[in-house]
Order: sequence, then structure tokens, then C-alpha cells
Amino acid sequence: MSVEDRAEELASDLGVDKAEVKEDLENLVSYSVPLEEAVQSLRRKYGDTDDGGGSIPEADVVDVSTDDDAVSVTGVFLTVGTRSIRYQGSDHVIHEGEFADGTGKISYTAWEDFGVEPGDVVRIENAGVREWDGEPELNLGERTTVRLSDDAIDVSDEIGGDRTLAELAPGDRGVNAEVAVLERERKIIDGRDGETEILSGVLADETARLPFTDWDPHAEIEEGASIRIEDAFVREFRGAPAINVSEFSTVTALDRTVEATDDAPRMAIREAVEGGGLFDVEVTGTAIAVRDGSGLIERCPECGRVVQNGQCRSHGAVEGEDDLRTKAIVDDGTGTVTAVLDEELTAAVYGGGLEDAREHARDAMDRDVVTDAIREAIVGRAFRVRGSLSVDDFGATLNATEFAARDDDPADRAREILAEVDA
Repeated sequence: MSVEDRAEELASDLGVDKAEVKEDLENLVSYSVPLEEAVQSLRRKYGDTDDGGGSIPEADVVDVSTDDDAVSVTGVFLTVGTRSIRYQGSDHVIHEGEFADGTGKISYTAWEDFGVEPGDVVRIENAGVREWDGEPELNLGERTTVRLSDDAIDVSDEIGGDRTLAELAPGDRGVNAEVAVLERERKIIDGRDGETEILSGVLADETARLPFTDWDPHAEIEEGASIRIEDAFVREFRGAPAINVSEFSTVTALDRTVEATDDAPRMAIREAVEGGGLFDVEVTGTAIAVRDGSGLIERCPECGRVVQNGQCRSHGAVEGEDDLRTKAIVDDGTGTVTAVLDEELTAAVYGGGLEDAREHARDAMDRDVVTDAIREAIVGRAFRVRGSLSVDDFGATLNATEFAARDDDPADRAREILAEVDA
């Protein structure tokens, strides 16, 4: 039932103006309050305690859909995470994770503390349903009841939040990981409550490397340390998973050393791009073109953005600072990606540093000669590229940390690509 239809029905029940009820209902729904919970809130506002009649349907998890206003389900909490959000102008602690029965699993958000832990088998009554990231999600509010159940629930999903870094995906909540701290930087940012101190850097385990942010700096997170993080959540950062540590997370030092992988997962370009973004990945392919915006460029001294015709998009007319950059289109037969090389990697393929490029441009009275030299050096040659991949509406971009020529046999490489495609 639509918001307008529900507002008309509610206004009729309460004997109040439909437009006023509709405005209140739309306001609550805009803040992600489930429709049925919003209806009950308005009933209380207008002094009506009747629940509107009708029982809450019992559902298997696999059958829960965004067409449901509210459902009752029996199952087991797989993960339970805690974090603070800013909701309607004030801070609110929520609990979230995944819930499952024998038919499937679903994410949930609890706006009250029901005192549950991973592995608890419960019956949930009157849970709201909303859409989150294109999928239904259970919303447990003040009208929801959660009771421990003696039912035997057989689930195929792992109970608890322990994960390797390679298993993490944006949207995961209540996860635990044992990692090595490869990089750690202390920063002051402009947070929601003003200046905020955070930690950021890179974590690794035997399977992968991922960026992290610690919003409530933990002393145990030191460069070179091996630690266990519990109750973290995962967001998307530049198209890749990023671990977020909060005030509700616990961080403890390990009595073992976590072996950090030195290798990035090696993928065909199509496979990597279809994955939607990776913090550390390696592809190989042929450089087929060098895009505009490569070579000897100018950057804004304030924000670092590329300056065109003396103009920065953010700061207007500026005196640009010279830099070297390459944007190479790499093709492996399964797809293409734009590999972006910084000053150091560009200098390596160009065969000279920034001063050499300036002198080259002055002698020719044309900055494009640097771009032409880079194009001549790499187009038509095969390279191994490692870096951070992001994918958006404009295509796939690989910010390279390594860019090295391949010297293996082209026929062997062709067979290797075909094997990757067929896998």
C-alpha cells in the first residue's frame, strides 16, 4: 500500500485532515522509519492506541519483501554490531547485522537494544520492512518484540562475525578480523561535531589488504602491530571495501604475528571491473592509448586538482604547479581500464623526472611533447598493473602503485587470459 493510500486510510480512522496526516507520514518515512511503524507513531500522536486491526503475518526470511509493511519471523542472529548514527538531528545508538532461518538470511537494524548476541534463536514479532541497498531489511523498533525461542534452527550461514579481509564487502556489520597494521596515520578532520581526531591507514591479513578508519582512536592500532578488531563495520570507499572501527569496537593485541600478504589478487580486467571495486588488485594487458590529461600537467596548489587554462574547478584562477601524470588505457581482451600513474611511475616510463619534462617542453615550446614521448614509450606494449580499482558511471580507473613491462611470451599470455575467462 502506498503512503498516500495509507494516509487516507489513517485519516479516516482518526477523523483528522488527510493532508496533515500525509505530511507527517511522508516526513517519518523520509527518515527511513518503516511505514507500519510510522503509522503506529501517528496513531499515538493523535491519541488513538488501536493498532489498526489485523495480525502481523508470519514469514520465512526468503519470502520477506519490500511490499511487506511488517512481518514476524523466527530465526537466529548471525551477527550483532553496534554503532552511533545521527538521526533527526541527534545521536542514536543502533544495533545491526544479519539474521537467518532455514530459508535464507536478511540484514536488520534494531533501533532498541534487545540484548541479543550472535547465535541467539529468537522469535521476532512486528518487525518493519524497508528497502536498503535494493534489498529488504528488517527494522526492529519500539513496537517490535524479540523473545528467545526453543525452536531448532538449522542455518547454512556462519554464526558470528569472524571474517578474513578477502571475505568483507561494503554493508557488512558486526564483523571481527585479525590483522596486521601496515600503515597508520593520525588526522584531524571536520567531523559532524567539529574537529575530530581519527586514525586511518591500511590493514592486511593472509588474504588481502584494505583501508581502515578508526573514528575513536584505539591505542592498540600501531604500525607494525598484530591486532584483533571486534564489532567493526564496512563501508565503500572509492569503490572498495573499507573497515570502520568505532567507539563500540574492541581492539586487542594478539600474541601471534599476522602474516600480511605481499601479493594482490590477479584478475582479468572484466572480472575485476564486474566486482565493482578493489583496494588492491593486479591486472595485465596492453596499453592501447594515452588519454588527454597525461604528461606535463598543472595542479591547483590548494586542492591538487588538475588545472585547465589556469582555472581550478574549486578555486577559480590559480597559479598551477607542475606535475607528471599518465592516464593509460589498458586492454587485456576481456575489458579495458584506465591506469593512472603518479609522478614517480610516469617518470619511469617517460625516462626523466619533472625537471627533464619542463626542459623538454621549453625546448619544443610545447608541453604536448611530453605526452607524445610517453605515448611512444608505452602504447602497443604489455604491462602488469597493480593498484586500487574504482568503478563508476564514467568507467573503471586503476590508480597504479606498480606499472611494469611484461617480458613473457605473448602466446603464453594469450593462453593465460583464455584460461582466466573460461574459469
